[in-house]
Amino acid sequence: MNIFNAAEIVDLGIEKEKKRRDFYGLVAEKFENKDLKELFTKLKEWEELHIKKFTEIRGKVKDEEPVESYEGELATYMQVLVDDKLYAEVMPDNFSDNVKSPLRAIQYSIGFEKDAILFFNELLPYTSARNKDLIIELTKEEKKHIVYLHELRSRI
Repeated sequence: MNIFNAAEIVDLGIEKEKKRRDFYGLVAEKFENKDLKELFTKLKEWEELHIKKFTEIRGKVKDEEPVESYEGELATYMQVLVDDKLYAEVMPDNFSDNVKSPLRAIQYSIGFEKDAILFFNELLPYTSARNKDLIIELTKEEKKHIVYLHELRSRI
């Protein structure tokens, strides 16, 4: 049975941040609208900062087993959070098929930001006290991203 430890959960968070960063980079390249380019370039840069912050957390996390209500609880739950069709749809091979308009790119982006908030909130109970504030800060940043994206979607 695959039991995630705290370090592996943080690694999953880093991978999700990298996928979002790569998606935003692709969107910034695909569309010629100046506002879109600027927004998605900024989102890409923000995700790069999140990767750095998660990497800092990863350096402090010991490879210890989390406390679970029953054996395999965390492994199952985190696997559901990670196995997300959303990310498969926008990998470079599928990107052009699924992201044909700026509005679609924004819709995917809002989904990614919601996914990040869910992931961060679920990570909190398994995070040491010294890292909780950083996770809360990252969650607040993702909420700001949703607001930016929503405002842009409203203008389109």
